[in-house]
Amino acid sequence: MQKFVLLTSVLFLLFSCKENKKSTQTESETTSQNKKEKQVAINYANGFTIDKYDGYKVITLKEPWPDTDTEFTYALVDEKNSLPEGSDFDAIVTVPVKNIVVTSTTHIPSLEMLGETKSLIGFPNLAYISSEETRKRIDAGDITELGKNESINTEVLIDLNPDLVVTFAVEGNNKTVSTIEKTGIPVFYNSDWTEQSPLGKAEWIKFFGALFNKEQKADSIFTEIETNYISAKEKAAKATTSPTVISGAMFKDVWYMPKGGSWGAQFIKDANGTYLWNDTEGTGSLSLNLESVLEKGKDADFWIGPGQFSSKQQLKDAHSVYSEFSAYQNNNIYSNTTLLGETGGVVYYELAPNRPDIVLKDIIKILHPEVLPEHELYFFSKLK
Repeated sequence: MQKFVLLTSVLFLLFSCKENKKSTQTESETTSQNKKEKQVAINYANGFTIDKYDGYKVITLKEPWPDTDTEFTYALVDEKNSLPEGSDFDAIVTVPVKNIVVTSTTHIPSLEMLGETKSLIGFPNLAYISSEETRKRIDAGDITELGKNESINTEVLIDLNPDLVVTFAVEGNNKTVSTIEKTGIPVFYNSDWTEQSPLGKAEWIKFFGALFNKEQKADSIFTEIETNYISAKEKAAKATTSPTVISGAMFKDVWYMPKGGSWGAQFIKDANGTYLWNDTEGTGSLSLNLESVLEKGKDADFWIGPGQFSSKQQLKDAHSVYSEFSAYQNNNIYSNTTLLGETGGVVYYELAPNRPDIVLKDIIKILHPEVLPEHELYFFSKLK
């Protein structure tokens, strides 16, 4: 269990089915008689596109899980409208969606920012949700417990009869999806978690905006986040120093930390920090021996994201070598897992992908406190 928690923390810092059954007739062919009105601007996210037609929209989901060529096309049909004859989609839903089930806590902030908290009627493992707004609805009995994402209680789900289920898959073998589809309830995959660009993750609010016919609001929300992020990055770039940074922690004899292409590494770079493993390729997790980390990172100025450790004493108790790092000795260790929701959920896992501007400001505050003098740390806290 400890290994799972540690790996979850590290992997989240890096970034927190069925085969495509379309016929040989492509979506573009079936809609050739319908002129495409507009393609929604998606500037950072790589995982989806949104095309608008007369009376309906099409979301194309690309790479729903890592290392797959599978694509899905979803039709969002306006009320009192219909699809062209011969159209072929993986799922069809009428919009605006009135009642929805989502399966990842990263979906919750998008619903809230769009003013659609009331639309959420079911979720697997409610204890993971940290949002105070959504927890009020849970306490009021307005959101139903559905078990686990990999094995949703389909009997309860059928009774709820949502307009749509939004889920995710790590390897494309979520058998629950086919079971749900047989009931007639539409299922959309959401792969926000596969994005490596901080702004790419946040741009998935446009995915949810399309479901509720709130594209303009979603675009406005994202533009504000984007503006805040770029502004903070530009301010950090003016700092005259670039402090060195290490990350992650050990499980047994292996130190797990972000690769240089991960979203966690990107935050450090955009905050004008020098991540000591920034030159490593890939977006996953590095598995290093202690000796190599100690040799390269012993004198690092800061240690950001030490897994689930919440105090320096916990680190020292786990392994005495932690105390040999300069960041430990100089009290420069910052954790993103100490801010918890009412039922113990880590707020960073839920909200950070949706608010990368706050994450970046936090890291800038840590590395260059003079750059953002009025900003107070939100996700991160110094280990005591």
